[in-house]
Amino acid sequence: MSAIKAKTGHKFGNMEEAPADLVSAINQLRKERNAIILAHYYQNSEIQDIADFIGDSLELSRKAANTDADVIVFCGVHFMAETAKILSPEKIVLLPDTDAGCSLADDCPADEFESFRAEHPDHYVVSYINCTAAVKAQSDLICTSSNAVDLVNQLPVDQPILFAPDQNLGRWVQRQSGRDLTLWPGRCVVHETFSEEALIRLKLQNPEAEVIAHPECQENLLDLADFIGSTSKLLIHSQNSSASTFIVLTEPGILHQMSKTVPEKNFIDVPGLDGCSCNACPYMRLNTLEKLWSCLKTLEPEIKMDESERLKAFAPMQRMLEMSR
Repeated sequence: MSAIKAKTGHKFGNMEEAPADLVSAINQLRKERNAIILAHYYQNSEIQDIADFIGDSLELSRKAANTDADVIVFCGVHFMAETAKILSPEKIVLLPDTDAGCSLADDCPADEFESFRAEHPDHYVVSYINCTAAVKAQSDLICTSSNAVDLVNQLPVDQPILFAPDQNLGRWVQRQSGRDLTLWPGRCVVHETFSEEALIRLKLQNPEAEVIAHPECQENLLDLADFIGSTSKLLIHSQNSSASTFIVLTEPGILHQMSKTVPEKNFIDVPGLDGCSCNACPYMRLNTLEKLWSCLKTLEPEIKMDESERLKAFAPMQRMLEMSR
């Protein structure tokens, strides 16, 4: 297994001095470029507040594909911008900083994954969307954390399944579906940094609070959760639940949207293993308003993709969409 590292590519170099009023400058460029700005829930609040659409990665890419925009600026991480390009090959797709990688995607190198697949030739490959286009291209079916259980349940019961790249999500799908999955041993460093001790302490301090968790968290934490779901499902649950306080086990960027939609409720993030706030994704936070402005101005860095690989990556995504109808 390769070491976890940031996605490499175009490094954000010398940038022209940004204007004083960044928001106005971004809005002007957005209009001139016929661009839309997408922001994942884990982005800094100032980027969320300027975005045209806020959401999970696939949801954002699908919304962007259905617009007449010429340019998509994806404020997220590299695999998300790749997903947008897969669904919108005719559009210019920009990522404010291409060093905004993903520990989970980088934990599943395409060449190592190819070797792993070769060891399980009879397995149907289900890959979580949080992977590179090169891994998507080797997959039979793509899933999200929201639909993974349902999609696995639709596969023949005698069909061996290889699930990649997140082993925690795979274990959760295994428990929910009752299927025996062969798991690629990948993980998201953000969702593995939560402290069980800190969570228990917060539960004791807030006995009325609901614990809500993303299924990428480790099993011992999921066992303590009252509700488990994708980022968007956690947001919806916080709106619909009668609870007034929530202890949130996922990247804390989502707390901004939770507080905006139900400001009368309280949201508590869980510290990391060493007591720090290291569960904030360092890759997501590489995108800034300055870099957003610069990429709209220069139309760089742009996500480009070989068409044959794009089509191979698109096929299992299209299969997912067909099975989700």
